[in-house]
Amino acid sequence: MSLDFFKIVPSIPFILNGIWVTLLFVLVSAVLGFMIGTILSLFKISNIRGLKWFADAYTSVFRGTPLILQLMIIYFATPQLIGYDIPAFLAGILAFGLNSGAYISEIIRAGIQAVDKGQREAAEALAIPYKPMMKDIILPQALKNILPALLNEFITLTKESAIISTIGFLDIMRRAQVVSANTYTAFEPLIVAGLIYYMLVMGLTLLGRVVERRLRRSE
Repeated sequence: MSLDFFKIVPSIPFILNGIWVTLLFVLVSAVLGFMIGTILSLFKISNIRGLKWFADAYTSVFRGTPLILQLMIIYFATPQLIGYDIPAFLAGILAFGLNSGAYISEIIRAGIQAVDKGQREAAEALAIPYKPMMKDIILPQALKNILPALLNEFITLTKESAIISTIGFLDIMRRAQVVSANTYTAFEPLIVAGLIYYMLVMGLTLLGRVVERRLRRSE
């Protein structure tokens, strides 16, 4: 059976519109994940045993179970408990943000621990309180070191965002599936979606390389 890409040409703008929806979803998920990851990383290096236990348990659960399972629990199972249907976009943001937070917490923790101990000792010698020390001295240096890793996490989120199509959210993947159903084709719409994802990932990869080069020059 021959392929006919001309058959889906009128539907390509519909698929392309999913780019902005996908990028918005990934951006909001990444911001939520970064916020959660930062808090968890501070818990992990804290001297308070309960906070460290919570952060380690959180990371273990969200890194040890499939993302799609977490998404299904939030979107399908949670309404059974709370009696409220969660919109697909919100459910996706929660699942991806909570999951990403577990991975980002490890990235930030490693970045904080990689900062020269002399920085912290000097701050303590100057009687700088813990909060401003972390906010103004330690975290900025840690973020500079882990920025490439954070960009890689953003790229991973972009690829994994296709999972959101399983709950009907009209991202790139879901739009390709809609076109497939309407045109009775499968290969052509999926190839178009694949090319879009590939270009997005390559663009983010190039951005990451530019950032890494600038960081090297600033050192």
